[in-house]
Amino acid sequence: MKISKERDIVLTSYERRSLFRFLALYLVSVFVLLAIIGYLFFENNRTAMKSAMKFEMMYQGRMLSSKIVMKAMQEKGMDETDAVNFLASLKHCRFNVGYYDKEGDPLYTEIDEVPKFNSNFYIDKGCCYTVLEDKSDHLGVHYVVLKENELMESFHQLRLKIIGYLLFSFLLMGVVGYFLGRLFLQPVREQIESLDQFISDTTHELNTPISAILMTIQSLKGCDEKKMKRLEASAKRLHVMYSSLTYRLEGNEEEVECFDFAQVVEERAGYIKELIDSKKLKLTVRLEPTEVEMSRSSAERLIDNLLSNAVKYSDVGDRITVTLKERVLKVADTGIGIAKKDQENIFKRYKRANNERGGFGIGLNIVLGICRQYRIKLDLDSEVGAGTTFTLWFPPLKS
Repeated sequence: MKISKERDIVLTSYERRSLFRFLALYLVSVFVLLAIIGYLFFENNRTAMKSAMKFEMMYQGRMLSSKIVMKAMQEKGMDETDAVNFLASLKHCRFNVGYYDKEGDPLYTEIDEVPKFNSNFYIDKGCCYTVLEDKSDHLGVHYVVLKENELMESFHQLRLKIIGYLLFSFLLMGVVGYFLGRLFLQPVREQIESLDQFISDTTHELNTPISAILMTIQSLKGCDEKKMKRLEASAKRLHVMYSSLTYRLEGNEEEVECFDFAQVVEERAGYIKELIDSKKLKLTVRLEPTEVEMSRSSAERLIDNLLSNAVKYSDVGDRITVTLKERVLKVADTGIGIAKKDQENIFKRYKRANNERGGFGIGLNIVLGICRQYRIKLDLDSEVGAGTTFTLWFPPLKS
């Protein structure tokens, strides 16, 4: 089985985070702007609809009042029964109508209850009322009242329509914002890719002299052993840095195999022994056999970078402890530790917790990428001045 290394998984995470922040600010601004526009549009239309309704109801009320006056002038002395029959026969369009005497008692009405008679137009419980007063009391009618039941429903339909348009506009602006964000991030991606290419070219140039140094050290004899170990430690440190750079930047497929992770840990701990001894660190390794399924080179890079990080950020005389038990790997040191504010960023590419201790800021980025690639849970526990512990939980083997 072969698997491709995920070169851009963390970079994509950065891009997404920046894009989401941009979109969040952009969409919140758009939402507030659209909400204000929608509210003003609704209020303007509601006022216009209310004014139009008032005008129509007043007009219809006056028309009815004029018909009553005309009938009263044509047939003077009309009895009460004939007057009520006439009021019932009047055409009154789409409004409910009621005719009331001076005390507010109904002569003929289609309205259950009139809240008040002292206002010519008002809205009560979602219904519009228009009251026209005839002080001459023609046919006994002192008040002509019209009631309309549909204005609130019209407001509701208008509100739904505006909300629908606003949601559509919001989604459209969101899509536009997404592509604007991608367009904004394009130059950043190009710069990062250019930087990666530069580092890749540089590391290839470093390979030959590093290999030559290591071969020369192995062939030298009769030299001061202390100086030889110091030289070898420096060369191996360069080699680990070179390996990390090439691993991060190359995207070749890797063979996945099943092997004992404890053996890899033991081998890599032995490989950087000179680095550990050069800083007079105490290394404790407690391992139990643990079968894993992953690329061996990825396993080596995982251990190399965790150990290299522990060595780099430990002071003379500090202790490094590596344990592997029940599919849990812990690499702990008693070094300088990592501040809480820096812990979130140390896994980002080219980010370093301490700028005074060298490195390219890609080691922990490689660790995170490998853990994500092989579904290894990664946890960090660190305190300034007390040290750092990286804990890795390996997934169970596939049956």
